[in-house]
Amino acid sequence: MTSSSSSPRVPPLPVRDGVNPTRLRVPRQGAWPTIADYVLERFGHVDPEGIRRRFRTGEVRAPGGAVVDLNTTLGAHEFIWYYRDVADEPHLPFEVRVLHRDEHLVVVDKPHFLPTTPGGRFLQNSALVRLRRALDHPDLVPLHRLDRATAGVLAFSACPYTRGAYQALFENRVVAKTYEAVVRLPDTHSGWVNRLPVIYRNRMEKTKGVITAQMVDYPVADSGRLSAPRTGKQRRSHAPTVGPNAESRIELLGTGGGRAHLKLTPHTGRTHQLRVHLAALGTPILHDRFYPELLDHADDDVDAPLQLLARTLGFTDPLTGQPRLFRSELELAEVPR
Repeated sequence: MTSSSSSPRVPPLPVRDGVNPTRLRVPRQGAWPTIADYVLERFGHVDPEGIRRRFRTGEVRAPGGAVVDLNTTLGAHEFIWYYRDVADEPHLPFEVRVLHRDEHLVVVDKPHFLPTTPGGRFLQNSALVRLRRALDHPDLVPLHRLDRATAGVLAFSACPYTRGAYQALFENRVVAKTYEAVVRLPDTHSGWVNRLPVIYRNRMEKTKGVITAQMVDYPVADSGRLSAPRTGKQRRSHAPTVGPNAESRIELLGTGGGRAHLKLTPHTGRTHQLRVHLAALGTPILHDRFYPELLDHADDDVDAPLQLLARTLGFTDPLTGQPRLFRSELELAEVPR
């Protein structure tokens, strides 16, 4: 058996139509005579003829660029690369608006319902792919992500040579973010409103393959402040963490009609953190289909988007040392007037 000596993580195919090639690990041995047979058994329920076409036309490659065709035996390569396709991809009639563009950064307003990156049934209809195509810029890479249901400020790196400096800002949690949300107030809400502003802490875990995040109990003795974020070359501890790992500041902007308009400042970045925190307080975000209860899957209701908006994104620019602040120009439809 032979395999490519090239790095399995370096794509042998370029970005095409705004889409990166996908890497797949294949078994070195098994009941399949060829790599194509394995791929067809695993993914053939989606588009078997489309899979065969990719192998026939040289669109499947091994690390280093060797063509993997219908006759390439199982075990010849541990990884393959190919272009993912989505049959009957739903069209999302929402536009991505560019707020700022320079040689290092592209900052946009992402609309509700549009995913940040390709995934599941969305490929071309993602912010990343749309921007790459619209700006003719295949090197764009998101510096962070917003949930598909969340709208607002989203930043992309435009230059591979300075990308690491901007990525470090997000990794070290020195980016200031604010969000806005509209929530349902409890029937007797005067006491709740009078508590604001409040800082809410809890412990959250997100299991791969499970849609929602879970709250985890911990001893009262471990309920203190969150530990400071890692910065620079400081080593991460391998000891298991205890106590809260998610923290949000919640402030009142206005009320009316049984709703509240809130400003949210996350001090950590756990998946679905703001949605979980507001639901836990008894004030779930309007039109949230995940919290406090996961509802059955349904088609997008474009007239009832999740009332959560990433309003601002700020940081000290690592290249110039100057402060940068980007603000969404979108508005939540159900803010009480």
